[in-house]
Amino acid sequence: MEKKEELRRQIALLKTRHSSSAMRQSAEILAALEAHPTFRAAKTVLLYHSLKDEVDTHEFIRKWNRKKRILLPVVAGDGLELRLYTGPEDLKPGAYGIKEPTGKLFTDYADIDFIVVPGVAFDRNGNRLGRGKGYYDRLLPHIPSAYKAGICFPFQLVEEVPAEPFDIRMDEIITQ
Repeated sequence: MEKKEELRRQIALLKTRHSSSAMRQSAEILAALEAHPTFRAAKTVLLYHSLKDEVDTHEFIRKWNRKKRILLPVVAGDGLELRLYTGPEDLKPGAYGIKEPTGKLFTDYADIDFIVVPGVAFDRNGNRLGRGKGYYDRLLPHIPSAYKAGICFPFQLVEEVPAEPFDIRMDEIITQ
């Protein structure tokens, strides 16, 4: 746990130096994501509505909502529930200031083809460091067949993320 907290502190320091190039890097990372064959073939995609220090997914969500069934997570107690995204007017501020959809509850996890997962840091082995609340650690085991892609800025890709036995690895990390 101590190693994870130290890594979170290191990444937080790097984020402060990175903000000027974040928009350009977000666009390049998302261009690589949308060119990915598994993403292209996916019909139902779980995304996330980004915070200001994450790869910016806002326009990406709106763009692909016309072509795919887009799901977004909603914090519900200690877990995440998934809701259908129907448009920007469907979003309201939720936990941690994250905009969350008010659309229909989605429970057919077997239909999810592709998951875009946020993280504080990732390594090349697919290990992910989250913000420490365990939301994705509890959600991802329920969606084993979906392709899981972590997206991050280059400084978030580190040599090694300390992994626990319950951590779910990403199938791929997409960065610049």
